[in-house]
Amino acid sequence: MRRPMVAGNWKMHGTRTSVAELIDGLRRLDLPSDVDVAVFPPCLHINQVIDGLKGQPISIGAQNSAVESMQGALTGEVAPSQLVDAGCSLVLVGHSERRQIMGEQDGMLIRKFAAAQACGLIPVLCIGETLEQREAGKTLEVVGRQLDSVIEELGVGVFAKAVIAYEPVWAIGTGLTASPQQAQDVHAAIRAQLAEKNSEVAQGVRLLYGGSVKAANAVELFGMPDIDGGLIGGASLNADEFGAICRAAGN
Repeated sequence: MRRPMVAGNWKMHGTRTSVAELIDGLRRLDLPSDVDVAVFPPCLHINQVIDGLKGQPISIGAQNSAVESMQGALTGEVAPSQLVDAGCSLVLVGHSERRQIMGEQDGMLIRKFAAAQACGLIPVLCIGETLEQREAGKTLEVVGRQLDSVIEELGVGVFAKAVIAYEPVWAIGTGLTASPQQAQDVHAAIRAQLAEKNSEVAQGVRLLYGGSVKAANAVELFGMPDIDGGLIGGASLNADEFGAICRAAGN
């Protein structure tokens, strides 16, 4: 039985004051004991969040990390080993905003994935299609290709220690949400693609849905057999809303 997971991606939001308020709100939550909860603050606030949530059942992740696992001459980047030293246990890889806005290609993302795992971080691989690709009927082709790029280079076994987040680009921050059945269809295809290579890995890997998840739609989304939780964007900046989503995953 896969343990549900809810992860909050704070993106490029937060000041020391607003982060302190969010930490306070998170500390007050009554989180379900059967759900893994994580937050991904901006790099600048990771230490503040780790200190502020000490003793709480919430893991801390980073939104990005370097292609090299160890410290070195790579100005402006943060090594996975530095994130581990700070207290992080997870890192996002391949979020659509980095693929689309920052131009990160599969080759770079594979290196980031491998570097993160080499240091003991759990990569959360984000995959998903644009609205244009969905309307062209290419959703499974696009998602499958993004997943295959990692499998072909690193082997399917790497997903025994990773998480996959399906995030349709057209549903991120737009208020649009894939219907529970649309999301389930893609999640089922992802699991089937992994199962062709290794059924044990496929059954064990957690698949999260991301794309305008709110407390109002979380129960129905998380009730689908292949959706194991969510990667939450804007709603994770509100502690009460985030807590409600976590409780929905516990149902």
